[in-house]
Amino acid sequence: MNTLVDRFDRVHDYLRISVTDRCNLRCVYCMPAEGMQFEPHEKIMSYEEIAAVVEAVAKMGVRKLRITGGEPLVRKEIEKLIGMLSAIPGINDIALTTNAIFLAQKAEALKQAGLTRVNISLDSLRTDRFAMITRGGELARVLAGIDEALRVGLGPVKLNVVLMQGQNDDEIADFIRLSMDKPLQVRFIEYMPIGHNDDSWRTSYLSLQTVFDCVAEMGLTYEQVENVYGNGPAENYRIPGAAGTFGLIHPVSDHFCGNCNRLRMTADGHIKSCLYWDDEWNVRPLVGDEKAIQDVFVRSINTKPENHEMALALNQETQSHKPTVRRMSQIGG
Repeated sequence: MNTLVDRFDRVHDYLRISVTDRCNLRCVYCMPAEGMQFEPHEKIMSYEEIAAVVEAVAKMGVRKLRITGGEPLVRKEIEKLIGMLSAIPGINDIALTTNAIFLAQKAEALKQAGLTRVNISLDSLRTDRFAMITRGGELARVLAGIDEALRVGLGPVKLNVVLMQGQNDDEIADFIRLSMDKPLQVRFIEYMPIGHNDDSWRTSYLSLQTVFDCVAEMGLTYEQVENVYGNGPAENYRIPGAAGTFGLIHPVSDHFCGNCNRLRMTADGHIKSCLYWDDEWNVRPLVGDEKAIQDVFVRSINTKPENHEMALALNQETQSHKPTVRRMSQIGG
């Protein structure tokens, strides 16, 4: 029987695992341009420690995993970890979130090791703008990674587009056309205030109603798509006749906390039951004691809040809990 059920009857069968807090890019909403303090290598969980934690929670009903970072593909021989996790009884879905800079050369090995699918962060289809948002990324390498992921069957391939007012909101139509031309799931995501100690994020925040407005301006219609594999919190739509879909993820304006089924483990071994709040529990010292690991996970969901209250932050209203000071790259998203 699944024992990871919180006070609000939410069943948790999904664990997001950060394997590193390091990244080869410096996206404007994820990391500062400089001055980021990374954990020393000895504080990062080993593959064997990660697998031990997953073995423990798989016995509690965890079935889905997502490997994140930082950028997980900067971790040496990441396919080795994928192979270890895919061999654990009960685990039936392993996804990976990546900036795809290294994906073209890694996709085949990841697929062979047991990776199911990929989410690719892509906030612009314009070479110069992509380089600016990522502070140095090469768009051509990402596009090559997308093509290779499709070729080897790491599907569905999802593209995560963080919409930012005045930065990439004029590219919505380009992403819609991409969803029409290729079998991709383009997902527009609201800018979230994760790890921000000021209110600067609100100047970039944009309502996702803008996407529907753009589709109307393009003279197109859309239809809702149900039962998309690995759907998660996205509302999915398709332009009639399109090869792919587009989706909306609005964690701020219309949170999906009521259906939240996920837990997170940071690269340094802390369990977070909510992305936004500061609460976390260190599980790494407990590796080797399966019961103790399981008890920490139970404790984490027993104190999980009903929702993250990001909408209150947007409106500058008082919140009931303390928001995290960790950056998105330090949590794993």
